[in-house]
Amino acid sequence: MECIVRWTGTDSGMSFIAETGSGHAVVMDGAPEAGGRNLGPRPMEMVLAGTGGCSAFDVVLILKKGRQAVTACDVSLQAERAETDPKVFTRIHLHYRIKGKNVKPEAVARAIELSKDKYCSASIMIGKTAEITHDFEIIEDI
Repeated sequence: MECIVRWTGTDSGMSFIAETGSGHAVVMDGAPEAGGRNLGPRPMEMVLAGTGGCSAFDVVLILKKGRQAVTACDVSLQAERAETDPKVFTRIHLHYRIKGKNVKPEAVARAIELSKDKYCSASIMIGKTAEITHDFEIIEDI
């Protein structure tokens, strides 16, 4: 895996463009009080979003392999960070909303646990500094 991150230059404040090995680009920027212009998400927001994406990917894949009729999945993440540098994540709570037809709660719980304990590289890595908790709800698709 590779990525190139480029500062967009002195005229742009603290904006950076990340180009991923898979050929995608993402603009990141700092907060105005740190010299940014709010042109994109903060780098730590990207870390948090990546964690949610990694886990949601796992959960949907595991549920589909388990023949659960999942039609939607979203994850809301609430995070706390240390007050002093390095301001690592200290707590993250993931709330999964799974929509589908007759999705079994035990299948969702198992998928989340497998993601948390075995498959989600991002949350396992962040779990070295942060307490990670989760819960879920199932919404019946009509």
